Amino acid sequence: MSRPNDLLDILLAGGRRRSRMTHLEDIPARPPRTVAWPSWVDPIVQARYEAAGIERPWAHQVAAAELAWAGRSVAIATGTASGKSLAYLLPALTAARGGRRQGGTTLYISPTKALAADQLRGLDELGVPDAVATTYDGDTPTELRTMARAHATYILTNPDMLHRSLLPSHHRWAGFLRALRFVVVDECHEYRGVFGSHVAHVLRRLRRVCAGYGATPTFVLASATSADPAGTAERLTGVPAEAITDDASPRGATSFALWEPPWQLGREEQERRSVLAETADLLADLVIADARTVAFVRSRRAAETVAGLARAALRSVDPDLATRVASYRAGYLAHERRALEASMQSGELRGVAATTALELGVDISGLDAVLIAGWPGTLASLWQQAGRAGRAGQDSLAVLIASDDPLDSYVVHHPHVVFDRPVEATVLDPNNPYVLAPHLCAAAAEKSLVAADIDIFGPAAPDVLAQLEAGGQLRRRGERQPRWHWTKRDRAADLADLRGSGGLVTLVEPATGRVLGTVDSVRAHFTAHPGAVYVHQGETYVVRSLDLVDGVALVERGTPDYTTSAQEVSDLRILGEVAARRSGPARLVLGDVEVASQVVGYTKRLLGTGEIVGSEPLDLPARELRTRSVWWTLPDEAVAAAGVPEADAAGAAHAAEHASIGMLPLMASCDRWDVGGLSTVRHIDTGLLTVFVHDGHPGGAGFAERGYHAASSWLGATRQTVADCPCEHGCPSCVQSPKCGNGNEPLDKPGALRLLEALLT
Repeated sequence: MSRPNDLLDILLAGGRRRSRMTHLEDIPARPPRTVAWPSWVDPIVQARYEAAGIERPWAHQVAAAELAWAGRSVAIATGTASGKSLAYLLPALTAARGGRRQGGTTLYISPTKALAADQLRGLDELGVPDAVATTYDGDTPTELRTMARAHATYILTNPDMLHRSLLPSHHRWAGFLRALRFVVVDECHEYRGVFGSHVAHVLRRLRRVCAGYGATPTFVLASATSADPAGTAERLTGVPAEAITDDASPRGATSFALWEPPWQLGREEQERRSVLAETADLLADLVIADARTVAFVRSRRAAETVAGLARAALRSVDPDLATRVASYRAGYLAHERRALEASMQSGELRGVAATTALELGVDISGLDAVLIAGWPGTLASLWQQAGRAGRAGQDSLAVLIASDDPLDSYVVHHPHVVFDRPVEATVLDPNNPYVLAPHLCAAAAEKSLVAADIDIFGPAAPDVLAQLEAGGQLRRRGERQPRWHWTKRDRAADLADLRGSGGLVTLVEPATGRVLGTVDSVRAHFTAHPGAVYVHQGETYVVRSLDLVDGVALVERGTPDYTTSAQEVSDLRILGEVAARRSGPARLVLGDVEVASQVVGYTKRLLGTGEIVGSEPLDLPARELRTRSVWWTLPDEAVAAAGVPEADAAGAAHAAEHASIGMLPLMASCDRWDVGGLSTVRHIDTGLLTVFVHDGHPGGAGFAERGYHAASSWLGATRQTVADCPCEHGCPSCVQSPKCGNGNEPLDKPGALRLLEALLT
């Protein structure tokens, strides 16, 4: 197998692509630091680990395990492949050796089914006696669920199953919960934004139910490196935690390249080559070099596209090589996921195009290279993905390939953003009333609320509880010792949509009756609308109809030579201001808004070139969203003083909006698709030129608030990105947006630059 720099030489193709690499960072190897096994570890548990080749644990593993065994909640935040699982398995398996009565049980929570299944494989391989482990998720058959409730000492589940099944029927789990000693929250950096806020209340409900059975479990949280792991753990669980961050695991040397696709001649002027086409070429080259490689992409469609393009390139070299590349993403059926995971584990697949479903999924050892197609949203995710290479301790190659996006262009030309900055703190807000209200209802349905319970749910709980009582969702009984009861026949757990999906849409091929998979109903507006091109395991389909009421999209096989992208329009009104300040002639505001959005059509782009070849209207229902926004206003005289004529102001504001949205993930732990925006020369509520950037979740997710507090850095980086882009009129690398409902019209790049400079005066 070639060394990483040899692989890089292959990608550079003898110098032909050298101009595409904007920076190369050599990350040195790190030796391991081991310590003795703790004296309290059960001898059989220790013996099983030693038989698996672990003679001595690493220092950070023991530090975290000691805290957990002593009953002190702990957050272990170390790098990928640093053996975080041993840190919580040592106390959990030692406790399991005593059974439910003398030792204790463990509840393991992960964001994905794949990760739980992979953890179960590891437990089965260890084979510790008395450790009865099983998954409990949507794929678990009924008879296995019954066994889990009666006998399991180690349950592996996800927040959704905990919320919808285990907690509402907690009386059936009384034996397990009464003995619950440890709660493991794996990959906890993924619990951010509204999803993280929901999970925070699921964990508070779990604590409350356990207390009713006399149990006070210790929390062990495992995370990629983060800025404030102890603070994040406390916001997530509601209990204090100590942080372990000193990584003592060995690491091979990593060559980390920043890469920008070349300019090519587009329809009207130069444009960047597609990041997916560039990634597919690099993936094919690495597969030819026999390098085990994962290419991480940002969407399900992108995973299918990269795998398909790589297979097509390999087919011309060796048809057998094409069969060794596949896609891996959420939305596959259970048996499809299991087959792909087995092929990756065995090495039968050499190249995989994957979404973050794999970033948090299967523990694949021995990867030689990782390709990251576009900025993944946070530094934590970037290092999580890059860390998948070299997992057996060998040297590795990682390549971040810029997409046509302002943030990506900025990052690959400013390497200090990647290599000299600490990772972000995880953003979540359990006090969001839109999140808190349904969980108070769910908690009351599980067991009537009493005054002593309210503190568990945070300082916003009394006001939200009063609103629920006034609205009739909860009924209060008693005066001196009041109790609140759920009053409806409906399941209270159905009120809280943890992942903001709004339900699921099933994709069906009526010609065969085959179910292809699922997509959440909000995303269905964008990816499963009539006319949308949908790719599933290399096969292309065209959506013929979408029924949002029944949650079904009908598709038929096709071979279109184009992809589709939805166009959305929005309207926004201001509900109130939370904070405001002056910035030169501008006024910067944080407040609450109501956004009405509608997907009104879609464009067709040719495969490979991305050239727009058509557009079609759509008639989909509008969606209303009350959320939080940051916005800025400029008076007419300031706009004129900035050198922006009245006729160009709309295009200048529009371009500044797009660029600002693209750069916000640099300051907040979010993805570009987590936020939206709107710009207007004269907004009805301000009477001035106004640019809004708002959270895309009910009640807000903390992203706009981060933008408000970091406005100088955020808007400064936005201005610099627009100024540095060599295009003349604006392109996707600076002011064009992939989801603009107006087809990126009008846009005025020079005017946007002048407005941003006025803001930063």
